[in-house]
Amino acid sequence: MRRRSPARPGARILVGAAVLGALVVFGLPLAVIFTEAFRAGIGAYLAAVSQPNTRHAIWLTVLTALVVVPINIVFGLSAAWLIARFRFPGRRLLLSLVELPLSVAPIVVGTTYLFLYGRLGLFGPFLLGHGIQVMFTVWAIFLVSLFITAPFVVREVLPLMQLQGSEDEEAARSLGANGWQMFGLVTLPNIRWALFYGAVVCNARVMGEFGAVSVVSGMVAGQTNTLPLQIQLLFQDHTTLGAFAAASILTAVALISLIVRFLLETRDRTPAR
Repeated sequence: MRRRSPARPGARILVGAAVLGALVVFGLPLAVIFTEAFRAGIGAYLAAVSQPNTRHAIWLTVLTALVVVPINIVFGLSAAWLIARFRFPGRRLLLSLVELPLSVAPIVVGTTYLFLYGRLGLFGPFLLGHGIQVMFTVWAIFLVSLFITAPFVVREVLPLMQLQGSEDEEAARSLGANGWQMFGLVTLPNIRWALFYGAVVCNARVMGEFGAVSVVSGMVAGQTNTLPLQIQLLFQDHTTLGAFAAASILTAVALISLIVRFLLETRDRTPAR
């Protein structure tokens, strides 16, 4: 076996610059967030995150994730199955529509929903005439969050399904399995890690979404403020400790998501023995 030659000085400089840049861009802000959050002690931190409006914002953020992520898992699986396994007119169009939320700014998404379901929007007068208000309610938060995060599960599951092909499924069908048995016993076990990874990324985006939610929620403290909106409100009110305490929760969610992603990618790269 040939030994690897030591890294050249130029490569070491590039690696060092990359590490230094990562520390400055990512490490320093993380350190500031947690330092400021716990600066006054654990008691003050717990008191800050236990404030009624912050507690409600945490609850609403978690509720949004509990509603949005399962729906997008079902949508992602259905869309990936349809695109990977069937050829039909409009297939490319469907794939483009799935990718659309990634190319539209969240603030534009929120404004579009406002023009559709707002009081003066396309469907707003009809809905209000029947006693239904969508904008500036929790339902509006659910709608824009569903749109923003729709592609994430599809983007993780679809390439894997295309790579694996349909041979195992066809074998199961030839042995007498029906559609649900084929999906539950063959397809789903083969894509379970990609599906879980997509759900993790989807959840992180739902909990951290700001732009679209800020437009359609009305930003009413204690009612329609999610955690990102509550952080902004606390900063505007010069409640620095409360803002950093709330930000530390979102940061922890993001870090956990990154760790889970790293573990899943490591597992995928590890050859089976």
